[in-house]
Amino acid sequence: MFLPKLKALQMEQTVNFSSPLSWGISDPIKFSALMEEAKKLVAPGYYLGDNLFTWARNNSALEDEAFRDAWQTNIVNDADEAILWRRYILACAAYNCVQLPGDFVECGVYIGTGIKTVMDYLGGTGFPKPYWGYDTFDYNPVEGHAFAGQGEGFYELVQDRFVDYKQVRLIKGLIPDCFSDGIPEQIAFLHIDLNNADGEIAALEHLFHRVVSGGVVVLDDYEWSGIYRHQKQVEDKWFEERNYRVIPYPTGQGMLIKR
Repeated sequence: MFLPKLKALQMEQTVNFSSPLSWGISDPIKFSALMEEAKKLVAPGYYLGDNLFTWARNNSALEDEAFRDAWQTNIVNDADEAILWRRYILACAAYNCVQLPGDFVECGVYIGTGIKTVMDYLGGTGFPKPYWGYDTFDYNPVEGHAFAGQGEGFYELVQDRFVDYKQVRLIKGLIPDCFSDGIPEQIAFLHIDLNNADGEIAALEHLFHRVVSGGVVVLDDYEWSGIYRHQKQVEDKWFEERNYRVIPYPTGQGMLIKR
């Protein structure tokens, strides 16, 4: 099994990251100018992007050379660049989960960059596990959430990205109906990113009991407010009934480890 190694840290090194893409900004030009000023006022090691501004951080994602390569080679749009920290959380969780029994699962694949980044970080075409991806692909079932490219033929476009990745099983359809086309018996890693409370609860109902002890569940939208707050509302209730508490991250994600 391939597991990427971290190089020894250069103690004097400081890594900064800045992406122009965030959401929910009323005046992007003014915001950008103000953030340029803010970056000059803080200690080195800043991260700006994806609605997150921090400083005096290691920005470990960019010091992990194997991840940095996997992330950079899979950027296909501005969001793929901006959500660097979110993708590194997936990669680090996957690093631990790939050593457990069970398959990998993603609910809400879009163009497949999340899956492919994780796989390229952990061996690429040599990734040692089946990776299941569930999505409607050609259309977005959530009102107001259609993404660029979604339309007839989009499913085939995503399939083409994984032509050399024989472990990937892309299943087209609406969750939970598409689960009738196959789900793994055991799951080591479960990533849910459906932008929809009902769909995410349906995914949990069908898949959570299959997650192995020590397996990780990542909820992409859990800590986002506004229109995503309903997801936190119903997921908190669902997990509390099972005596779990989701760990919120400033990236907007939530994570828990299965007992």
